[in-house]
Amino acid sequence: MNEKELKSMVEKLLQDMLSNSSDSNSNVNTKSSSNSYIDNDGCIDDITEIDLRKQLLVHNPKDREGYLKMKEKTPARLGIGRTGPRYKTITQLRVRADHAAAQDSVFSYVSEEFIKENNLIAVETLCKNKDEYITRPDLGRKFSDETIKLIKSKFSNNPKVMLVVGDGLSSAAIEANLKDIVPSIKQGLKMFGIEIGDILFVKHCRVAAMDALGDATNAEVICLLVGERPGLVTAESMSAYIAYKPYNNMPEAKRTVISNIHRGGTPPVEAGAHIAELIKTMLDKKASGIDLKI
Repeated sequence: MNEKELKSMVEKLLQDMLSNSSDSNSNVNTKSSSNSYIDNDGCIDDITEIDLRKQLLVHNPKDREGYLKMKEKTPARLGIGRTGPRYKTITQLRVRADHAAAQDSVFSYVSEEFIKENNLIAVETLCKNKDEYITRPDLGRKFSDETIKLIKSKFSNNPKVMLVVGDGLSSAAIEANLKDIVPSIKQGLKMFGIEIGDILFVKHCRVAAMDALGDATNAEVICLLVGERPGLVTAESMSAYIAYKPYNNMPEAKRTVISNIHRGGTPPVEAGAHIAELIKTMLDKKASGIDLKI
């Protein structure tokens, strides 16, 4: 079989697959024609752009509207149908694509251009690479003496609020959400008469790195925006860990957390406004985590 015949066979299989899935549900988020998935180079569109909440692959469902109504409430893979005892090809491909996106997010880095564009002061923990970051969480919480000196020189002693960005387990989450959430936090705090200075970026960052930063700067409140562990639903989810006067070996229960910050969860602009209110409350009540009574 030559290359032309192989390409023709692949195109036909893709057309048949997409045609069958669109027959199951007219609301599937696909192009108007299955041929539009194929360009002159034999490539297909990004399968992860399909909205799983609108994709119903069950053949002749008894209650289609009920199925779709249930799917609207969760990103879980409901109504994926089957071919004999197996998943359909389109479902298998989507799972593999989402898993690949999650892996890429963990092992890729926030770009240098992005860091410069957002005027972040970049430092890194004791981890030398991603493999060490994954296998040695303890090193992701610590800084070298030289880095601590740099941090102290860049940030005034005892700042009221210190905003920190950490790559964490998802660089994609930082690049997807930071440009929207930071202005929202700044604007919200400005309404309370609170100004934020420079923003620190921590490479190979674990959540407890904020404790070492608290000891180094004596910040009253530290807010750490960090990439969450990605899953098959999204690889762009970010969390905000906020603590009042964090210190080394601080119990996790003393942190306040806002999670699932992404376009399919809590939008970054909305999350930023809420974070600003929480920071103001922590400053007033001098507490965070379970000690903070709201």
